Amino acid sequence: MKQTPLEKIFWSIALPGFGQLLNGKIVKGLIFITAEFIINVKANLNQVIIYSFHGDMQMAIAETNYLWLMFYPCVYMFAIWDAYRDAGGGRNPYSFLPFVFSAYFGTVGLIYSSNLRILGLLIGPVFLPIIFFVIGACIGLAIIAIIQHMKKSPS
Repeated sequence: MKQTPLEKIFWSIALPGFGQLLNGKIVKGLIFITAEFIINVKANLNQVIIYSFHGDMQMAIAETNYLWLMFYPCVYMFAIWDAYRDAGGGRNPYSFLPFVFSAYFGTVGLIYSSNLRILGLLIGPVFLPIIFFVIGACIGLAIIAIIQHMKKSPS
């Protein structure tokens, strides 16, 4: 059964490295899985996720090891992009932009997650970076659209 680049994105979202394994890039996949595991453990990410889903943002912030968690957005988004590209996606030379901007914005969301409030609510170190991931992806897609429009328009 042929798997699409989109499937590799979804498997990489589930766990960075799975998309690489499905693409037959075993060593690269194991490296991403190992990096994700180390960052996850060192940053206390699973406990932070539990506190966040229970709505206890102060405990989530207190348990977060930000020095380790700062690695996560870039490793996560790079693994997703890499699996997508290796699966044949990304034929557009600018297809990396949504992934790059998601990594940038996710990191910024993480930086401000301990004190930024939206509508008076503290969003925390799990949900704020996810919101910023989406914003970054939208900005990356918008930039691609602008570049393509500029290439089609006569100078």
